Amino acid sequence: MSMGTHQRESGVLAFMLVAISVAFGWIMWPFAGAILWGVLLSIIFAPLYRLLLTWMPRWPNAASAATVLLIALLVVLPMTLVAAVLVQEVSGLVGRLQSGELDVRQPLADVRTSLPEWAANLLTQFETTGIAALRDKFSTAFMEGGKLVARQILSFGQVTVEFLLGVFVMLYLLFYLLRDGNALLTYSQRAIPLPPEQRQVLASSFTDTVRGVLKGDLVVGLVQGSLGGLIFWVLGLGTPVLWGAVMAVLSLLPAFGTGLVWAPAGIYLLLTGSVWKGLILLAFGTLVISTIDNVLRPALVGKDVKMPSYVVLVSTLGGLAVFGVNGFVIGPLLAALFLTAWEMYLQTGGGQQDGASP
Repeated sequence: MSMGTHQRESGVLAFMLVAISVAFGWIMWPFAGAILWGVLLSIIFAPLYRLLLTWMPRWPNAASAATVLLIALLVVLPMTLVAAVLVQEVSGLVGRLQSGELDVRQPLADVRTSLPEWAANLLTQFETTGIAALRDKFSTAFMEGGKLVARQILSFGQVTVEFLLGVFVMLYLLFYLLRDGNALLTYSQRAIPLPPEQRQVLASSFTDTVRGVLKGDLVVGLVQGSLGGLIFWVLGLGTPVLWGAVMAVLSLLPAFGTGLVWAPAGIYLLLTGSVWKGLILLAFGTLVISTIDNVLRPALVGKDVKMPSYVVLVSTLGGLAVFGVNGFVIGPLLAALFLTAWEMYLQTGGGQQDGASP
């Protein structure tokens, strides 16, 4: 066979490979989120599957099925229930906003009445210099966002069907990923045109980042959000699940994080006469919610990959903006692979060209 014929056949094969891969990705795209979380959960719960497999070495199907059942009971079901309650709270909040029962400007008026005269006059002066316009713009944006959420809630039936179908696909795929994970990893690594040691570095970076993000950022965020929602519920403050969800997201922010919710709420309670509630909320936020990160993260993440906090924050926010909720993990994963790929490039001599002699 001539060299030209061989190159032509290789080109045809490469074109077919790309075309078929794009077509396959296109038909699988509706379940991209389910596939992603199936892969992520298989990485996180692989140690549990291996533990169960040591107890029943002759029944890998049973070990995988038991792991999937535990994931469904301990992770999927609680998250589904919380999401349902969150939708109810958001729906009620949007209804109160649209009916005029809830005015987002009322808290500022309540604070003004409780301030000393000189402070109230200062606040009024600030309002006359542009704060009022900013407040009105915020109110308008809040109402528009509420209408958008309301439209999403009206189609909640369809979303529920899609969600349940996605959960089924995720759990079904998870069963096979747990059982055949090692074989699938070996097969996928062969498709990467890199030396074996570099393929191993990329695979390790991927799995370590998944464990670091999910076991660190996600679990810590859920715990902090749960504690924040709990104290809001105990103190009788409105929509505790919603504020808990907000605190879970804000836990990604270094230094401030969840304090952006519980600190203003505690100060507001103090200024409006609910002194004990305000003191309890501020004390609980300072001593419990804010310190849980220092206790849980080292124990959960351990030796897993650690990126600078600013890289994690920016990549997470960028991932959320581009990919939605799945970007919570996709963003840091892409950042970790980006850093790993450049580190490999520099180690192989790519960064030594500037110092080379002409």
